[in-house]
Amino acid sequence: MLLLKIKLTKHAEDQMINRGFSENELEEGIKRGEKTRQDGKIISAYKYYKIVYKKVGETYYIITIMYRW
Repeated sequence: MLLLKIKLTKHAEDQMINRGFSENELEEGIKRGEKTRQDGKIISAYKYYKIVYKKVGETYYIITIMYRW
């Protein structure tokens, strides 16, 4: 069960399915990942994957999720 308020772009949803990422991995990566900023977006790198997103208020808008290497 997700505790964060998360919205996925169509691209992010497709990437999660194609790359086999779960909603729990998504939330864990946002919470625990090492954060950097680039072009107004946040990149959270955690374990073997990274998540690109924007946070507006309390909502996380996921742009994509990908393997780190």
